[in-house]
Amino acid sequence: MNKKKIGFIGCGQMGQAMIHGMIQAKVLQADQISATALTDDTIDYVAEEYGIEITNDNKKVAAESDILFLAVKPYIYQGVVAEIKSSVRENTIVVTIAAGITIDTIKNAFGFNVKVIRSMPNTPALVGEGMSVLSPNEFVTADELASVKELFESFGETEVLAEGLMDAVPGVSGSAPAFVYMFIEAMADGAVQQGLPRDKAYKLAAQTVKGSAKMVLETGSHPAELKDAVCTPAGTTIAGVAALEQTGMRNSVIQAVNACTERAKELSKGKK
Repeated sequence: MNKKKIGFIGCGQMGQAMIHGMIQAKVLQADQISATALTDDTIDYVAEEYGIEITNDNKKVAAESDILFLAVKPYIYQGVVAEIKSSVRENTIVVTIAAGITIDTIKNAFGFNVKVIRSMPNTPALVGEGMSVLSPNEFVTADELASVKELFESFGETEVLAEGLMDAVPGVSGSAPAFVYMFIEAMADGAVQQGLPRDKAYKLAAQTVKGSAKMVLETGSHPAELKDAVCTPAGTTIAGVAALEQTGMRNSVIQAVNACTERAKELSKGKK
């Protein structure tokens, strides 16, 4: 990656999380990255915080980039592509990060056989614990996919999936940190109700979620097996599990994942 130039069209929360992760992991130097933003406030902040070149000139960044991330909201993709398509070089790899933006949507917007990787990262990239999913089109070589994967792995874990599965990813990864934050907040609220100080409650809840996730990833055990190991007969854990089942926790989570997927499918069809 030493000689590659990486560009970001858009530099909001997700773009900044990715840039921070790449620089923090030393996969890239700051002078290899350029970005664009709409407001002077964002431009000033990002330049000072990350030391990268940042401007409001989308065409300039597009023309200079070997790998170009389109880090903008889904509803402005068409306008951005129309603006930059004549500036993007033939061998530039275009990486999308928005839900519902299909490979065909990007290819048709460019009007030529552009190299596209559809991706879905998430915001824990900011702390090096992101989960990203990639789906390349047929014009991306194995070496090019490996280069892009290296960038994503600088701030977390990465999987490659067929594009037909990508609409299901936001509900379990891209959007799902919001669900986890709600769970942490709810656990902390319950603890505060029982007398724990708020700061201690958040720490206990967040560390418990972090440790439990690590147990799943590192032991390879089924989550149900790990749950059963905590449930002492007639103990506190099984009482809590029963309460969660009674109030439909599992169904609520499943419905949230399904809702995310359906919305991603709507976006894929161009529905606002």
